[in-house]
Amino acid sequence: MAKTKTKFCCQECGYESPKWLGKCPGCQAWNTMVEEVDMTGKSSRGFTSSLTGEKQKATSIIRIESSDEKRIRTRMNELNRVLGGGVVPGSLMLVGGDPGIGKSTLLLQTSHDLASAGLKVLYISGEESTRQIKLRADRLNALSDRMFVLCETDVEQIEEAIVAVQPDFMVVDSIQTVFHPAVSSAPGSVAQVRECTGHFMRIAKVKGIATVLVGHVTKEGAIAGPRLLEHMVDCVLYFEGERHHTYRVLRAVKNRFGSTNEMGIFEMSESGLREVTNPSELFLSERPLGVAGSTVVASMEGTRPVLVELQALVSATNFPSPRRMSAGIDYNRLSLIIAVLEKRVGMVLQNQDAYLNVAGGVKLDEPAVDLAAAVAIASSFRDRPTRPFDVVFGEVGLTGEVRGVSRIDQRVREARKLGFKRVIMPRKSMKGWTPPEGMEIAAVDTVAEALAAALD
Repeated sequence: MAKTKTKFCCQECGYESPKWLGKCPGCQAWNTMVEEVDMTGKSSRGFTSSLTGEKQKATSIIRIESSDEKRIRTRMNELNRVLGGGVVPGSLMLVGGDPGIGKSTLLLQTSHDLASAGLKVLYISGEESTRQIKLRADRLNALSDRMFVLCETDVEQIEEAIVAVQPDFMVVDSIQTVFHPAVSSAPGSVAQVRECTGHFMRIAKVKGIATVLVGHVTKEGAIAGPRLLEHMVDCVLYFEGERHHTYRVLRAVKNRFGSTNEMGIFEMSESGLREVTNPSELFLSERPLGVAGSTVVASMEGTRPVLVELQALVSATNFPSPRRMSAGIDYNRLSLIIAVLEKRVGMVLQNQDAYLNVAGGVKLDEPAVDLAAAVAIASSFRDRPTRPFDVVFGEVGLTGEVRGVSRIDQRVREARKLGFKRVIMPRKSMKGWTPPEGMEIAAVDTVAEALAAALD
């Protein structure tokens, strides 16, 4: 008998090696190399080279007919926003998040919404029994005769159920639990995840079934399995949230049918997830007034303006090197802003510990947050509070200038709607724009001018 060829694959990044290695050369992770059977060159998988199984010919792009993607809208406008307007038939989506964050709850509610709209839904679970899913559906009041539940992990058995049900929308919870019989490695391995994802991709594209795959995450927060998994799907969504907060954030890091900058916010309750239509009001509900180190910033999350409170604490240090800590903002941005305040404004912060926090646990990665962070740090250092109804935004340069930002009108109108009276913003963003009535605008060119206006 011919000897079976084996190889060692990294379970984190998919790196392949003919022999076992203690440390993966690809991702530098330890003890992640697992032995698998080499399936290269074998035809037992039965997969064809094209999605439809037919021989394809190259076609001129001019002769290809253009058509708009029809979308299926759910009852959750926050989910529709993140997806770019709704679910696209035949698309393959991947949803990841920490255990217990609410992925199954979100998908079960979405399945119920689509089933109530007249679509056939197939919910496939490899982690829970039908009784457990029924208990959750009773709690969420997500019961419909057009929603079918299947507890199976064999891909071939799942395909038979798909042929029998003919669903329009399908959920696989989770991709790490299903396996392909032609692959000898264990479920959740790199080979199994790759083959099962390819199998579901062909089913989704050929039959036009919108498919959602649930993926486990590693301790670093990334989706477990090879990086190829995220490249194969059309949309990658991350469901995030703090365990000590009731709200959840849905972000798109990849979307072939929409923007990747959108954010959907939900609130977890006993009866399931409820969408938050006004996140600014939620994030500012516990904001203290007249306290040094507190500033409100108007940030853009995709096409939506969000007002969030920035809190800074600056105190004298007892150590040779001061501490710099940030939550919700990149640490390198905090260091840059402190350096600008020391060099361009003359603030002595080299013997001060500096802590910066985005209230509510939101993550902000927009450069327009720089100016608000600088104002919050200066306010805490000088122990002088800002005006309680001021909103600050702008990008800070290394020479101390305040650079212009985009979508000024949306930011200012959101601030006005929530009762704020003055906006401190870059002067360069004022060109060709007229501020709304009743809103005072303090246009600045440098960080020093912004601090003089905010801490007068």
